[in-house]
Amino acid sequence: MSADKTDKYVLAIDQGTTSSRAIVFDHDGTIVSLGQMEHRQIFPRAGWVEHDPMEIWKNTREVIGQALSRADITRDDLAAVGITNQRETAVVWNRKTGKPVYNAIVWQDTRTQKICDRLAGDDGDDKYKERVGLPLATYFSGPKVTWILENVDGAKEAAENGDLLFGTTDSWVVWNLTGGRNGGEHVTDVTNASRTLLMNIDTLDWNEDIAADMGIPMSMLPKIVSSSSDQIGTGGPHTLIKGVPISGILGDQQAATFGQACFEEGQAKNTYGTGNFMLINTGEELVHSENGLLTTVCYRIGDQKPVYALEGSIAVTGSLVQWLRDNLGLIKDAPEIERLAEEVEDNGGVYLVPAFSGLFAPYWDSSARGAMVGMTRYVNKGHIARAVLEATAFQTREVMDAMNADSGVDLTELKVDGGMVKNELLMQFQADLLRVPVVRPKVIETTALGAAYAAGLAVGFWESQEELAENWSEDTRWEPQMDEEEAERRLRLWKKAVDRTRGWIDEDVDALQES
Repeated sequence: MSADKTDKYVLAIDQGTTSSRAIVFDHDGTIVSLGQMEHRQIFPRAGWVEHDPMEIWKNTREVIGQALSRADITRDDLAAVGITNQRETAVVWNRKTGKPVYNAIVWQDTRTQKICDRLAGDDGDDKYKERVGLPLATYFSGPKVTWILENVDGAKEAAENGDLLFGTTDSWVVWNLTGGRNGGEHVTDVTNASRTLLMNIDTLDWNEDIAADMGIPMSMLPKIVSSSSDQIGTGGPHTLIKGVPISGILGDQQAATFGQACFEEGQAKNTYGTGNFMLINTGEELVHSENGLLTTVCYRIGDQKPVYALEGSIAVTGSLVQWLRDNLGLIKDAPEIERLAEEVEDNGGVYLVPAFSGLFAPYWDSSARGAMVGMTRYVNKGHIARAVLEATAFQTREVMDAMNADSGVDLTELKVDGGMVKNELLMQFQADLLRVPVVRPKVIETTALGAAYAAGLAVGFWESQEELAENWSEDTRWEPQMDEEEAERRLRLWKKAVDRTRGWIDEDVDALQES
């Protein structure tokens, strides 16, 4: 390693669902400093979830300042900046004023169901799947843009005049960081573009026919770039990263896969965050799922061929713990759930299916809603706490079963990351259910690390992916301990509980929620 690399750092900006963070990494992939600010979760009505893009931009600037000052460095000490983000959250803004025309519509939001139904027509939810790798679902950002254009006064006309831009939050942050209305770069990377329902999964360009179906002018769409590239842009004159290359963009789950060094075909990781996301690297081969998984771009380095992945997306895991804290008041902070769950030996027969935004993989049932079943007078809050944790593990097992079926290769171990992996009770139960070891790395901030790696690779701060793989090191490993018959019995009861949640939303329920 040359001397200059020891003096330099990479800054990762992680624009997540609940907060924006900036993390400074050194050449060993070690965290030097961190800045973090939460933003408001806006719920205008049942099923709607929004963020304020201006608040996100303000917070992004502040956390950059926090991270740099806490590391006692300036922009001159940075080799590169990488961006990672909540992927399907849609922002539409005016290129002339720099202002959003509406709040960001978050990936969890379900308001676009009728638009998805309309687009599907007689062809069904898989209408575009061959071209984009995804089913028509409220999760993805294309129909969110359609909703904004159809429901915000003046938006459709402004879009047709070429005044409006659309992007996921990576695009919004990069546009602002590179100059905004004074020449900001309007870009997104292949991983984020692959979550819009608008990008051809094989050729990595926008599909004009699908955009036309959704009423989205092509002038709104960002330029698609590689995940690791020196062609993205540089920090603008009014930012703390003036002149620093922004050379990496990865959607958060692909960033975590990159940070976990899952560079070989068949390697997989699971991130335990607001939701859960399991990805398996399928190499340069496009694998279309037969079992409810998504075909997505894993990453693309420079001009190399893209690497693909299969993904199992679960909407509600960590946010279920938040719900227990904020909506029910059963715990004061997230770590308390483990202590509460440890007061009981099992779930007391309670199963909690958190279908708050419908069910994602492998069901893709937007008509489902959450349910707690198996209640008796015996049940106490310890059982409910345990049921909350177990819901995460059960959903992950169902995704892993789908992944094994699609890939034709059974996983031999699962690399894990994200906030919930600090919960040892959950990790042990996860290993018991999966019947394979669960492995936590030393650096669990793998999402930000992956963005840093992508940025650093593009400017030569790191020489190769092999060098990145050498940085990865194991911290803790959980082996299955529960009797297999008992694990399968519990899984069978979980599936029974899931069946109780499906088909809940109908016209009567819709009318009640909208009144």
